[in-house]
Amino acid sequence: MNREHEGRGGDARAGQPCMTAVAEADGDAATDVADGADAADATTDGVDAAADAADAADAADGDGEDELGGAIRHQWTITDEQAGGRLDVVLAAQLAVPRTLAQRLIEAELVTLAGRPPKKAGQRVRAGEPVIAVVPRPTPLEVVAEDLPLPILYEDAHLVVVDKPAGMVVHPAAGHSRGTMVNALLFHCRDLSGIGGVARPGIVHRLDKDTSGAMVVSKDDVTHASLAAELARKSAGGVSSIRREYLAIACPAPPQDRGTYRTLYGRHPVHRQRFSSKVSRGKHAVTHWQVVERFAGAALVSLRLETGRTHQIRVHAADHGWPLLADAVYGHRPADPALAQLAAALGRQALHAHVLAFVHPRTGQELEIQSPLPADLARVLAALRAMR
Repeated sequence: MNREHEGRGGDARAGQPCMTAVAEADGDAATDVADGADAADATTDGVDAAADAADAADAADGDGEDELGGAIRHQWTITDEQAGGRLDVVLAAQLAVPRTLAQRLIEAELVTLAGRPPKKAGQRVRAGEPVIAVVPRPTPLEVVAEDLPLPILYEDAHLVVVDKPAGMVVHPAAGHSRGTMVNALLFHCRDLSGIGGVARPGIVHRLDKDTSGAMVVSKDDVTHASLAAELARKSAGGVSSIRREYLAIACPAPPQDRGTYRTLYGRHPVHRQRFSSKVSRGKHAVTHWQVVERFAGAALVSLRLETGRTHQIRVHAADHGWPLLADAVYGHRPADPALAQLAAALGRQALHAHVLAFVHPRTGQELEIQSPLPADLARVLAALRAMR
């Protein structure tokens, strides 16, 4: 495997026991992993099968759950406490599933309200109305070890810092059963105790597929628990030894040279797969940033996270008028043809997890690991400098 070593405190050792993984989060990097998106994706694969089972559900009666082949049928009556609420919200709470999954079940007509498929997910429910929901079982994923390029920035007996390439998914999920970082880790680790056969082996945070950079992976449960606690404190804005710095290319450039964004943060009120810092209630999010270099219509920006919300960097930048270059979700096509050509050639958001610093949970040593700028972003910067 390709290896690059940055930082201090140990040599790389191939084949060390690999038990659990903690992926360092970026603001883009999904620190809030309990939003259920993966569960919703996995369950969607079984929606067609569940639709077939729904016919059988119509003949059944009584509250509770019934097994229907590859699906489970839930039936209950709307209570006084649930009355007046949105169907998707009530359904998600009743079944203990993500709201996105509840909405997909409604759209697939796997839910009936008072004997009929509801017209919309946001329909208000009334006390005494019977509800039937047929939920497909998620398809189990078998994780296969794969000999994939996995650049290593630092490694010792307790942890490894991986330089995740852009385009690599962190862990297997629906539509991505092979070619993930976990597949590569399974091959890299000699002792697979605690990891084999698990789709997400201890990963509590992750970088998005199209974000590159440093991620820390633990090799034992003690290290894992310590890193997870540190990340949780950091994500909540508490005192933590972890420092995360990112490099991004913004288009257009920020109007000021530096700043700090302290906002509420939550799902976009309309586009539920996106996030927003313009919400009336939500979690708090803090991003510090500074312009490193300015170009014509763009800028290289350094960002440091106090919290790590899903897509935080991308959302904070876009909501304040300077989205990241080539961000297909929160950005836009640049009006300048030359910049538009650069964005198209890049093909992914211009975001890189550049520095990861923390106190080693087992040795107490202060580590600062740097991930070099990847070749695709280096090419964009060279082109921007040539355009000045």
